[in-house]
Amino acid sequence: MTEMLRLPSKYFGEIEYESKDVIHFASGLFGFEEEQEFLLMPFDGSGGGMLCLQSVKTPALAFVVLDPFTLKPDYDPVLETGELRQLGVSEVGDLGFYVLCAVKNPVSASTVNLKCPLVIHPETRQARQIIMERYEMRHPLAEFSRGEEAAPC
Repeated sequence: MTEMLRLPSKYFGEIEYESKDVIHFASGLFGFEEEQEFLLMPFDGSGGGMLCLQSVKTPALAFVVLDPFTLKPDYDPVLETGELRQLGVSEVGDLGFYVLCAVKNPVSASTVNLKCPLVIHPETRQARQIIMERYEMRHPLAEFSRGEEAAPC
């Protein structure tokens, strides 16, 4: 039987998880290299498009991440052969992608970082943050709303 672990989280109070749920970033995140283990949890009512990337090491550290394809259906991440190999896949389609959202007040001022997505192998739970030169770091969330109310991050 798998042991349930407990963690106080930034947005969900105390949560229970199993070690198999942890996502491992061998090099951490840019600016947070010492943070290498995270949980990925959807926010209620988001349909899985808006998630919390919660640090296991530092309970007060959590990032809001979004599915870039729901924002920009033509988002086209390209990885080098070496990056694919490090993640244990041969095709980009075998990976999950998430982009960080910098939440601002008002929410319409929030931005998403399409340049440095988080890339996760859904089976091995190994992950990396990569840089894609063709995208910018700060895309206003409102640019993706298509005339609708921007989804809050």
